[in-house]
Amino acid sequence: MGFVIFVIYLGEMNKNEALIDRITIVPGLMAGKPTIRGLRFTVADILEMLANGMTASSILDQHPLLEAEDIQASLLYASMKMHNTRVLHAA
Repeated sequence: MGFVIFVIYLGEMNKNEALIDRITIVPGLMAGKPTIRGLRFTVADILEMLANGMTASSILDQHPLLEAEDIQASLLYASMKMHNTRVLHAA
């Protein structure tokens, strides 16, 4: 089993932390799946829209509650999960 080591510059780490803070897990909301800022948009919804060919700007146009950083946060969260990085949410 290999290990992945992330080298993140301090500026990137602060940006990544701010992005990850947009991802919320609320037990009673969307079956406890990771959501965007406590809204009824899951990370999976964002990824599926992108996978189906929607651009970030078209997603934002069709869903005015979302912000560009929400899409970045979804991609970062998915990337971290693919690398088996634990994402801790402070209570």
